[in-house]
Amino acid sequence: MIPIGRCWLAFALLLALLLGGCGDGPWNNPYPAGDAGRNIYYSSFSERPKHLDPARSYSSSEWDFISQIYEPPLQYHFLLRPYALTPRMAASMPEVRYVDADGRRVARDRAMYTDYIVTIPAGVRYQPHPAFARGDDGAPFYDRAHPERYAGVNTLADFDVTGSRELVSADFVYQIKRLAFSRNHSPIAGLMAGYLAGFSELRKTLDAAWEKRDAMAGSDPWLDLRDFDFEGAKVLGRYRYRIRIAGLYPQFRYWLAMNFFAPMPWEAERFYHLPGLKAKNISLDWYPVGTGPYMLIENNPNLRMVLERNPNFHGERYPDNGMPDDQASGLLADAGKPMPFIERAVYSLEKESIPRWNKFLQGYFDASGISSSSFDQAVRFNASQEAELSAPMRRKGIALKTSVEAATYYMGFNMKDAVIGGNSARARYLRQAISIAVDFEEYISIFLNGRGIAAQSMLPPGIYGHLDGAEGINPVVYELVDGKPRRKPLSAALALMEKAGYPGGRDAKTGEPLILYYDTTAAGPDGKATLNWYRKQLDKLGIQLVIRATDYNRFQEKMRKGTAQIFSWGWNADYPDPENFFFLLYGPNGKVEHGGENAANYENAEFDRLFDQMKNLPNGPERLAIIKRMNRLVQRDAPWNWGFHPKAFSLYHAWYGNAKPNLMARNTLKYRRVDASLRERKREAWNPPVLWPLWLGLLVFVVSLLPAVWVWRRRERSAAL
Repeated sequence: MIPIGRCWLAFALLLALLLGGCGDGPWNNPYPAGDAGRNIYYSSFSERPKHLDPARSYSSSEWDFISQIYEPPLQYHFLLRPYALTPRMAASMPEVRYVDADGRRVARDRAMYTDYIVTIPAGVRYQPHPAFARGDDGAPFYDRAHPERYAGVNTLADFDVTGSRELVSADFVYQIKRLAFSRNHSPIAGLMAGYLAGFSELRKTLDAAWEKRDAMAGSDPWLDLRDFDFEGAKVLGRYRYRIRIAGLYPQFRYWLAMNFFAPMPWEAERFYHLPGLKAKNISLDWYPVGTGPYMLIENNPNLRMVLERNPNFHGERYPDNGMPDDQASGLLADAGKPMPFIERAVYSLEKESIPRWNKFLQGYFDASGISSSSFDQAVRFNASQEAELSAPMRRKGIALKTSVEAATYYMGFNMKDAVIGGNSARARYLRQAISIAVDFEEYISIFLNGRGIAAQSMLPPGIYGHLDGAEGINPVVYELVDGKPRRKPLSAALALMEKAGYPGGRDAKTGEPLILYYDTTAAGPDGKATLNWYRKQLDKLGIQLVIRATDYNRFQEKMRKGTAQIFSWGWNADYPDPENFFFLLYGPNGKVEHGGENAANYENAEFDRLFDQMKNLPNGPERLAIIKRMNRLVQRDAPWNWGFHPKAFSLYHAWYGNAKPNLMARNTLKYRRVDASLRERKREAWNPPVLWPLWLGLLVFVVSLLPAVWVWRRRERSAAL
């Protein structure tokens, strides 16, 4: 038997250990105690960013990081809607010149090339980085001749010597050349080959030079792109450069707001090609090099990623103009103040939605989206079917922000199909009838928790040409009631079925039931529910809908060959211009004949002519008038059932400031601010230590000792007798 003295000693030690864990802050805080009250932003990520190299990266999860580090020439205004471009790294908006084959300036309608002249400010410096480190002789400190200087490094932070230098226009030109180099695998190389002058020729030259260099220099050589001339991008001076576009492509200005066109110092490429670094994940894909407000100081994708304020940041001020309600909502309180406001951003790996949601409710993440599993806990719909926060969320001071995404999801009709497609009145009436009967307001309510708006056209809010009210309504499917669109009654769809020759869903000539086919990749319980819903929608018209479910590859093959009949599709905007949506119905972009993004294979000569006019016009009355005519054409022809534009729902704690969703921009961390002291108080209030299990355990421990004490006392007395 254990001596009773030892039992009491164990009890005392256990009590000391448990009480020793008590501190001033919450016991469940996942962050170091030393970070309490600091100006830090806390968020999460669910999967490892694969590419942080701006030539390769093209996913939103990657751009959430690199957009805080790299600075392309332009950016989207944080507050203005529709989305507007403003200078970022450019000193002003680029000068646009129209030139002939010899580079002489000509009128716009005679231009063979369009030149974009970009001027950058002087004095901008890169973040501290070992790529810029120099020895006493002025040569790079880290080079192939001195491998001992970096022999023991495992991360970028292990390099002892760093440096910096001024940003120059040649860095922008260098990066554009990187887009053409095949080894960089840029996802926009194919597109840019059709626009940047001499791009394809440069690509061939670089590939040939690489093969020759590889044979001469051995393993992992570096190809210095400064040695190659490129007509598409030229240095005009230390702070000026020119980009040359073949023909007219006014949408190119939006590409200048993307990370693909951010500057890249040649020193970074040279540094990351040092032998042995890539094997340790020390590369541009892991450690960006930029001039932006933040720099990546920790990349541990299995745990966390950390951004910290760039001490060399050149400075930027919060915008002093916005939308009419921005002043009242406090979004202009920081007007003119220097940014960024947040010193550090910590992103923790959270693969599952429930732990992520719980940490947000505990105050350990500053903002959150809303998953389907937590939607009912966070949001309620009022009598007007408007989303509002639930009472528990309001009591916590959480704010809800909603915004319509620059995207559209639709039901498409294959215009090459013998039944549903074509330009005949019969087929058009059939498509119109289906467009009325398929109730996307109901779809949004059932499957999206109300997170979307039924589309009147392909242009979502925030895109130039989107119109509300009577001007924007789809008159084929909706009618205006009290100033709001209301889906036409089913009787209107049934009347169109009769005009199409299918009264009650049967062919008027043969009496045979109308059978249509819906091609999809949907599977599983959720997919089954959606497909049953589609069946019920067409059943209203007496149409029998047959589901043809296949895997994704087979579905893609059907779309390419034009053997699908009805399908669902979607599009997220690359840039906020109507051209980026209308091209989805442009005849020369037909998927079957041209392999383009026109999945419906819609062809209308008048629409194509108007598209060619519209795409190169500046925003203004002339362009808007053409957009209206294009909308009316496709609303009448109904190659799509217009579907819906999804809504993004975001939640923010009371200490999180300047929260305005901007679905085109990713470089928004610099605008945000946090009240760290308020956050600390809320965390303590929301995460009090739960002590009753501790005291219960101690009580059980004490009670379990009583028999031992009783036995011990009996033995002691027996020994005495």
